[in-house]
Amino acid sequence: MSTPALLQAIGISKRFGGLQAVLDVDLSVMPGEVVGLIGPNGAGKTTLFNMLAGSMPPSAGRLWFGGEDCTGASAHHMAQRGMARTFQITSVFPALTVWDNVCAATHRHQRTDWLGAVWRSRAYRDEQTQMSERATHALQQAGLWHRRHDVGSELPYGEQRKLEIAIALATAPRLLLLDEPAAGMNPEEAGKLVLLIQQLRDQGMAVLLVEHHMRVVMGACDRVVVLSSGEKIAEGTPKEVVSNPEVVRVYLGRETVHA
Repeated sequence: MSTPALLQAIGISKRFGGLQAVLDVDLSVMPGEVVGLIGPNGAGKTTLFNMLAGSMPPSAGRLWFGGEDCTGASAHHMAQRGMARTFQITSVFPALTVWDNVCAATHRHQRTDWLGAVWRSRAYRDEQTQMSERATHALQQAGLWHRRHDVGSELPYGEQRKLEIAIALATAPRLLLLDEPAAGMNPEEAGKLVLLIQQLRDQGMAVLLVEHHMRVVMGACDRVVVLSSGEKIAEGTPKEVVSNPEVVRVYLGRETVHA
């Protein structure tokens, strides 16, 4: 019996007035799979991401996450179900330390009420320990443990991107949506990002990423979906996609991509 998809979108479409931003896209992500979403600017990648994450409802189509029909569900609901997302523009709290940024994300798992906090009950103390351990692990995974006492605004842009990933990891997601995670990273940082994504996959986490950095796509992804003008034009392994004549024509052009 085959393993069901963790995320399954069928016939997803989005229209803004007379503009068809996304048209009849099928997309799936299996548990422990890394899927890349690529395409030229204006292809509909961010709109599709927003629909998958619950930031906007689709005009047509159905969406399932974790076996539940989540079509039109809110971003809060999707997060509660185990989906975490980063954005193209960094969204860290600039006045907080790196540690406090990540700890804030762990409160999605908090179960004790305010009375437990006031009286510092055993359940509250155990929960605080677990959240601290989760934040520590997320920072270590993202390679930011040595920066934990620094203020978010003091980090270079590339490390702010890594902090966003750590914040997402601290929520213990089943599916991680990464929107251009390599933006602002130098080649060494991008290489470490690939290793991190591979590590998350090996731990059973599913990842869906939008990325223009083709070396990251080639190194991290098991499968790649290509959008152009709101429609899916190709899907396959990274090597299959970069050798697809239509993908080369509309997106890659003369660029030479190496794994």
